[in-house]
Amino acid sequence: MMPRRPGNDLLRMVMRGFDAATAMLVSAFYFWCLPDLAFGFGTEYPLLIVAGSLLLPATGEIFGLYEPWRGRSVFSMFGTYFASWLTTVLLISAFLVVTQSGYIYSRLWMGLSALSVLAVGLLARGLLYGYLRRLRARGRNIKSILFIGPAANAEQTRQRLAGMPYIGYRIDRTIDYDRDDQVLEAVVQLARESVFQRDFDEIWLSFPLSCGNTVKALADRLIGVPVNVRYFPDLSDVRLLNHRAAQVADMFSIDLNYSPLHGPARIVKSLEDYVLGTLLFVGFLPVMLLVALAVRLSMGRPVLFKQYRHGLDGKRFKIYKFRTMRAHSAPDGTRQAQRNDPRVTPLGRWLRRTSLDELPQLYNVLQGRMSLVGPRPHALDHNAFYKDMIVKYMQRHRVKPGITGWAQIYGLRGETRDVGDMERRVDHDLYYINNWTLGMDLKILALTVKRGFFNPQP
Repeated sequence: MMPRRPGNDLLRMVMRGFDAATAMLVSAFYFWCLPDLAFGFGTEYPLLIVAGSLLLPATGEIFGLYEPWRGRSVFSMFGTYFASWLTTVLLISAFLVVTQSGYIYSRLWMGLSALSVLAVGLLARGLLYGYLRRLRARGRNIKSILFIGPAANAEQTRQRLAGMPYIGYRIDRTIDYDRDDQVLEAVVQLARESVFQRDFDEIWLSFPLSCGNTVKALADRLIGVPVNVRYFPDLSDVRLLNHRAAQVADMFSIDLNYSPLHGPARIVKSLEDYVLGTLLFVGFLPVMLLVALAVRLSMGRPVLFKQYRHGLDGKRFKIYKFRTMRAHSAPDGTRQAQRNDPRVTPLGRWLRRTSLDELPQLYNVLQGRMSLVGPRPHALDHNAFYKDMIVKYMQRHRVKPGITGWAQIYGLRGETRDVGDMERRVDHDLYYINNWTLGMDLKILALTVKRGFFNPQP
């Protein structure tokens, strides 16, 4: 058995001391650099420096600032430090307000000290984070993993860890899952031998959700081994949109159809829609007025085509387009436009080819019912048909529908001749939902001008 390497207690202690020392030294530095402080020679400043320096690491403990960083993103670490710093600043400010002693201290000194502590703390953590990544990539500071689960899962996890050597995990031992009785017997023996001495740092379990009883039995037998035991659900037996771990009340859950467009991401996308949508609406307004006049003169009223579609979470909304077809009745439901469709007028054909008929949907964006980028909304009866033909079809409605989308820039638009055409469109829509970023939206908007604006489909 190899000797157990020291834990993270020393690093945690060092980081707590570093944060306290940084706050103290930075504040003292500005104290001495600002000779014009009105009350710079009393005890008020030293007391506030000491109190603030001790408060920062104490607040950091509440936010989990000194928990292990291994496997966490640098942005998550920065966010935790920022939250700790901001809470410390707010607590100090509240104390000064309550005690009515804020007038004693220089605003310039407090501002410079607070911002410098934030900058130094972030810089130090970034440098240390980068150093540890390089160290682990060279094979040092590695945590040894005992993996329990199907051999295919172990190999897949081993390959993923090999592609991220800077994470610092390595599977050194496995217990392959063949039958419940075999794996339980092996784990009982392992637990008996590994109570006080072991050659691994963590135990990872990976089983399908259908093996819940096996996971529970293994957890019961491993409870006596004093290391982290982590369960990585193998969700290959579940149809997913996306997934994440979440806490609801005092319980933890795995959201099986979570969309990344929640929280801050939804705010960013809303700002994108309102800011860019307003600019595009104003920019295209003269074009829309000309198109409206052309439709009115060639086809009469109405100028706009209005129809209900399903939007976010399947809620109905009224979509707007310029009318491209002659007036007709549709007793058998909505029929998609086809090549050489006699219902489409010459002007309507040109509007469809140039996608100018879609411009009124910018108003839908400003209403908040559509997005600039997202899955294209389909007719209600098309949704009713395909939701039974394609199991994952309605997952498209976990986000707002868009004027353009990932499927459209790849030519998946217009008429769908069979279910396979719609499946490919849905696959592209779900890929967009699973991988959304602001950069991806901007890329789609740029490619829409190049690829998706001119539409060869009917």
